[in-house]
Amino acid sequence: CLVNKGEYSGKLAVIVEIVDHARAILDGPATGVPRGLYHYNNVLLTPIVMKLPRGARSKKVRKEFEAQKIVEKWEASSWAKRRAAKSARQNLSDFGRFEVMVHQKRRRNVVRKAVSKAKAA
Repeated sequence: CLVNKGEYSGKLAVIVEIVDHARAILDGPATGVPRGLYHYNNVLLTPIVMKLPRGARSKKVRKEFEAQKIVEKWEASSWAKRRAAKSARQNLSDFGRFEVMVHQKRRRNVVRKAVSKAKAA
């Protein structure tokens, strides 16, 4: 799962134990998320699944996390790529936003010319 609120926002973790309908014990030893109780409102479930015994210790979680290459699977997913692109765009400077605007204008003009040429033909 992906922690989406709090101090560890944006980091991957593993659900080790389900406590009740609203909370679970998460552990992310390879990503820096400490083992603890997290509310479901603060995490997003990802389609990446790990097979672990109930209540697995941090050492076992780390071993399986690295063996199954969960971080590489996550970084290859379109969800992670969209998040990275969004954060890169948010961190642009004023000049970076200006460059994006100029590139959009150029692309728009090329598309407009191609469409008008296709309509004329």
